[in-house]
Amino acid sequence: MHLAIFDLDNTLIGGDSDHAWGEFLVEREHVDGARYRSTNDRFYQDYQRGELDIFAYLEFALEPLAQLSRGQLDNLQSEFMQEVITELWLPRAQKLIGEHRRKGHHIMIITATNRFVVEPIASRLGVDTLLATEPEEQQGRFTGRVVGEPCYQGGKVVRLRQWLAQNPEYVSCEKWFYSDSINDLPLLDEVEHPVAVDPDDLLRAEAEARGWPVISLREDN
Repeated sequence: MHLAIFDLDNTLIGGDSDHAWGEFLVEREHVDGARYRSTNDRFYQDYQRGELDIFAYLEFALEPLAQLSRGQLDNLQSEFMQEVITELWLPRAQKLIGEHRRKGHHIMIITATNRFVVEPIASRLGVDTLLATEPEEQQGRFTGRVVGEPCYQGGKVVRLRQWLAQNPEYVSCEKWFYSDSINDLPLLDEVEHPVAVDPDDLLRAEAEARGWPVISLREDN
């Protein structure tokens, strides 16, 4: 029994669902367009450099969830999946997941993006387990706060270890982790089979220096 772990954004899909959700809210005029887009872009640039303040970002990113009703959010989420995520779909990613599944591997996504945004994506991909940043809910509404350890950088290692403590049959198994981002270096260091997928420049250099496999799931590569 083995464990195949995947990052989501820019790994299994051809874009960043968190940033795209912010853009979607701007287009639907649910947030202050110019201010929100500028801040969203700035945080995304920080993320790409490996310098994101995750708590400042989550305070920003989870605020719109607290301002809208669950009914409004569910409708927006459905439209987001159809109009945005469908355009980011990568058939090669689904094929890779299928290859691991045929080998009997447990399929996990571990992502810094919050569960509200990514849960329908993970469901469509048919994974067994989703570890994501958890937005707090009270009485059927989001509060704008986060619960537990954000699933980011070393937090991914923390969250995986917590999951393994609850699923001890996987503690000693072989583990693969696929990611595009230098932010995932802590978890890539943790597994037996680290794989860089369409990596950013920083991760590509690290992967090449360490002799890690570098693959592409993009159709044009």
